[in-house]
This record gives sequence, C-alpha cells and structure tokens, in this order.
Amino acid sequence: MEELIYQITPLDNTTLPPYALLETADPSRELIDQYLEKGESYVAISNGSIIGVVVFIPLEAHNIEIKNIAVADQFQGKGVGKALLRCIEEVCKKKGFHKMVIGTGNSSIGQLALYQQLGFEIERIEKNFFLDNYSAPIFENKIQCKHMLILEKNLNI
Repeated sequence: MEELIYQITPLDNTTLPPYALLETADPSRELIDQYLEKGESYVAISNGSIIGVVVFIPLEAHNIEIKNIAVADQFQGKGVGKALLRCIEEVCKKKGFHKMVIGTGNSSIGQLALYQQLGFEIERIEKNFFLDNYSAPIFENKIQCKHMLILEKNLNI
C-alpha cells in the first residue's frame, strides 16, 4: 500500500473554500459561509488537490470551536483527520487558547470515536439541535441525527 503524502497549510484568501468537502460534514451552505467568515481554515493538500479541511472560530475565554472537519471519502481512515486536528491543536496552543470545543451528531459514530481517541471528552448534549436547525432530516449509519454531542479538550497551557 502506497503511503499518502500531503501537507497541511492555512487556506488563503485567494483560494475558494472547498465547499463540496465542507458540505459533507455540514449540509448548510449558509452556516458554512457564516463560520468561514469568522474563522480560520486549514487544508490538507495531496498532489495539488484539497483532500481535507478544518475550520475553527475563536470563542470567549480563550477557547476555540471547531466548526467543520471533513476528509474526502477516498482518504478517510488514513490519518488525515487526526493530522488536521493535531495541527489545529498546535496552532491554538501557540495562539494562547486554552480549550478546544467540537460538536458532532449522535449518529456520527466514527467521528465520536476519533475525537475521544484524541483526548476530547463529552461535555454535554444539545437535544434536538439538528431537528431545530436543519430543514431536512440527516441520517448517518442508519440513525437519524437529532442531538449534538459537545466535546472539549483542555490544551494545558
């Protein structure tokens, strides 16, 4: 099996955001545009193509929220998502942030496992978040996505 070679870099203002990829993690273009405007984006690039993306925004009290993380289907399970999260963790530590927050759906089984493997802890559940904020039902793993699980990771600065 050939090793995947990629680099992670900030998304600059001259490059169009990878909407098709972002929409795999969040079907709302309106919400994506809102957090792209407020946040910072990093992309994983392999052979000139964006294969992964992560977007985070600053919150109050030296915290950040990861609003979107997505990896192209053919590159999932190859460490790209982990590398993006580890990169953001280092960026946030250097910028003096104390905590990273991320939300995922109750049906996002793989993502929930990944976040916990990287040290995120479940903090709370926002009941009916996806029912209240998205017009069409979302299904993953044959489970309706209804509730958002909020996970946090202290950066120990």
